[in-house]
Amino acid sequence: MTYKQFRRLCLAMPEAAERETWGEATFRVRDRIFAMGSPEGEFVSVKATPDDQAALVEMDPKTFAPSAYTGRFGWVRVRLAGVGPDLARQLVRNAWERTAQKTRRAPNSRPISASRRDHQARRQARD
Repeated sequence: MTYKQFRRLCLAMPEAAERETWGEATFRVRDRIFAMGSPEGEFVSVKATPDDQAALVEMDPKTFAPSAYTGRFGWVRVRLAGVGPDLARQLVRNAWERTAQKTRRAPNSRPISASRRDHQARRQARD
């Protein structure tokens, strides 16, 4: 996998945008970062859960490592030469989904609690 291919995967995600920050390219959905890297670098970082990070590092510690600064939140550093296109696509998609989920909700909406959901279901059944 090359940086150019990685960049193409990131920008293919819905609403994805690229912005330089901290001297690196950051890939964002609605202004929230889901991946980052540098065209000159051999590594990129993608958003992941701490559990996914641990599994990836255990699977291939030469390719995956906790990212500097953000690793405690689950971000994973990925050595591009060690990852194939299918796995890279899955990593980018997962990172995008984790980020997009938090931004897709309407600005003033809130999750429906179980009791509200049950109340709405009973009300619809009566109507």
